[in-house]
Amino acid sequence: MSLHAIPLSTLSGDPTSLGDYAGKTVLLVNVASQCGLTPQYEGLERLQKTYADRGFTVIGVPCNQFAGQEPGSSQEIEEFCSRTYGVTFPMLAKTEVNGPDRDALYQQLTQQPDASGEAGDVAWNFEKFLISGRGEVLARFRPRTEPESPEVVAAIEAQLG
Repeated sequence: MSLHAIPLSTLSGDPTSLGDYAGKTVLLVNVASQCGLTPQYEGLERLQKTYADRGFTVIGVPCNQFAGQEPGSSQEIEEFCSRTYGVTFPMLAKTEVNGPDRDALYQQLTQQPDASGEAGDVAWNFEKFLISGRGEVLARFRPRTEPESPEVVAAIEAQLG
């Protein structure tokens, strides 16, 4: 199944899919509100503001699978992201990224190797996947790779021309 065809839900519970973002370059990131890496929201929002008018969007995917660091309800997550980091990019519903209940989206994404050639489970919160406007996974960046790191920015800009 194409990444664009996989049914998803927004944080507010509305149906969506990556197909709603066809033609846009997407940086999909599993996020958490109570993680040491949570300040990465700042860099993600700056990427959103910098590149949104060039056919790019960040999409946040809350996940509570890593030390219970995203325990809140959808409303609590939305309020935290808006109030604390001024997040304007789309957010999906809380999602399982690993294990037997792994979402179909992540079943495909985790087949993508990172720069060192390693595929498989999402390592932790704030793992990033760059997806082309055609729904192809272009790159995988591990959690400690900052959103505005040279390799992430270069990969985004290469897609935007």
